[in-house]
Amino acid sequence: MSGETSSLAQSAGSPPLLKVQNLVKRFPIRGGLLSRTVGHVHAVDGVSFELPAGETLGVVGESGCGKSTTGRCILRLIEPTSGEVWFEGKSVTHADKDQLRALARDMQIIFQDPFASLNPRMTVSAIIGEALTIHKLTKTRADYDARIVQLLETVGLSADHMRRYPHEFSGGQRQRIGIARALAVNPKLIVCDEAVSALDVSIQAQVINLLEDLQSQFGLTYIFIAHDLSVVEHISNRVAVMYLGRIVEIAPSKDLYTRPFHPYTEALLSAVPIPDPTVKRTRIRLQGDVPSPINPPPGCHFHTRCPIAQKGLCDVQSPVLKPVGEGHWVACHLRG
Repeated sequence: MSGETSSLAQSAGSPPLLKVQNLVKRFPIRGGLLSRTVGHVHAVDGVSFELPAGETLGVVGESGCGKSTTGRCILRLIEPTSGEVWFEGKSVTHADKDQLRALARDMQIIFQDPFASLNPRMTVSAIIGEALTIHKLTKTRADYDARIVQLLETVGLSADHMRRYPHEFSGGQRQRIGIARALAVNPKLIVCDEAVSALDVSIQAQVINLLEDLQSQFGLTYIFIAHDLSVVEHISNRVAVMYLGRIVEIAPSKDLYTRPFHPYTEALLSAVPIPDPTVKRTRIRLQGDVPSPINPPPGCHFHTRCPIAQKGLCDVQSPVLKPVGEGHWVACHLRG
């Protein structure tokens, strides 16, 4: 997929905020008395895309397909094995410690589990204000407290919450605290790593509405990682579908949901519940299980479960992303 990224941006003439090219992450598997490397988990296998400022890119796929690893490699929370990441034209993959600290002001993350991502021994004020202290963004205690109150009110909480501890809040409130923490340094890009999947459905809607309001208010850019396609549809401008470490389809949200090309995307969408009982949809049931990322199949990773795979082609050659419409790309030998 390397070499394809320059065509994947949807911005008209303006440079992308984020550019990812041929990103690869392999985790070593160690065994034996000497803990030698006996294999690798192919978590991310050549991911490429561009993301213009102010846009939301949804990333979907089954558990274990590499969505979260991709997001964390982009932020260098996990060191990528190879590939390149650029933010506003600056290399993230080759940045040193000081450069990464500066980049951290512009790139933040909201974690999946609001119960595990907040230190239970710290007050809300300390949790949100930690970044303010690290980056020296406030000069006095009064400025610090005023900024904490401002951030809490921005995410729908009140000033009297700042002295409380995480265990005193509900899941939705804790996620709002996580959002406030990410906003503290005025970032340009936020990776939402399954940010609503641990919440009740009604709370999910509230948090998504909040994220959309914040994007409009502050001009934020999101990478929204999720496995729930119905959630991604409403918040994303574009959607990338991942399977076993690779992007198999990327398209404008409306286009992907109404005209999917890749057989895997079709299968995912066929499983999304439809609230209207009069609408009929044929459920596509894939055969077999997802192959192990330790030993992914040759050629197209999806060929072992694909209903249209051709022997001698799909099991031999790895497809590259190719255009099938305006801003719509698919990695399939037989579609497009």
